[in-house]
Amino acid sequence: MNNLAKRAIFGSLFVGVLIFSILYGKITFITLFLIIMNLSLFEFNRLIQLNSSFPYILGNLLFVFANALNVHDIPSRLLSEYAGVALFLGFFATFISILFNKKEEAVDQLGKKFLSVVYIALPYTLIVMIPFLNNDFEYVNTTILGVFILVWVNDTFAFLVGSNFGRNKLLERISPNKTWEGFLGGMIFTIIGSYVLAHYFTKLSFVNWLVFALIVSIFGVLGDLIESMFKRQAGVKDSSNMIPGHGGFLDRMDSVIFAAPFIFIYLLLIS
Repeated sequence: MNNLAKRAIFGSLFVGVLIFSILYGKITFITLFLIIMNLSLFEFNRLIQLNSSFPYILGNLLFVFANALNVHDIPSRLLSEYAGVALFLGFFATFISILFNKKEEAVDQLGKKFLSVVYIALPYTLIVMIPFLNNDFEYVNTTILGVFILVWVNDTFAFLVGSNFGRNKLLERISPNKTWEGFLGGMIFTIIGSYVLAHYFTKLSFVNWLVFALIVSIFGVLGDLIESMFKRQAGVKDSSNMIPGHGGFLDRMDSVIFAAPFIFIYLLLIS
């Protein structure tokens, strides 16, 4: 099997599983993203050479406490009460853990542990809360599905436009292949995509989908660049080879995990 066929098969499989989990129900959606979060934590911890169980403990505590409310149909406004306790316990345990490290490693280890939680676990927790951020606190699958569609549109057209018309480098020292032309092309087509989504996913207005498109276009590319920076420092091309032809889960989710917190904040403000 050549690389192009492998990329198409496994890419379609990944997208299919993702869409199925979102549309089937909130339990499948939350469960899938709990699994992907832990796989992404594994990939990232390997990139930054962190050998610790605490990002997993704290990340899973945060994810489970926060989204247990949504599983049991308790409004997400109670997040601060439950997730706050989980965060405190996790942070406390993390500080205690560094007492057993060598003195010269303590600050470095603590920084990596917090980075792993903030960069990976927190965004995944917020991603899963996005479809519940509405006036009725119900699971609206079209909200999160639309976010992923916008991300895929942005990534696809940024690549196509950049490959064919790209001349001016966006940030060459981090990602030599990314161009301003690709960035603008991705943004334009993502805005068009938001107009189309507004006609089919009517739970949100066109203005809201337009804001989503702008967030995805701007912060999605920043997320891609940040992950590229980590991979460049680690001296690797992909975060792993878990998805044949595509690299790792972090490679596929880097745009979403950086854009999701801003979409979460926007939805929190309007709802």
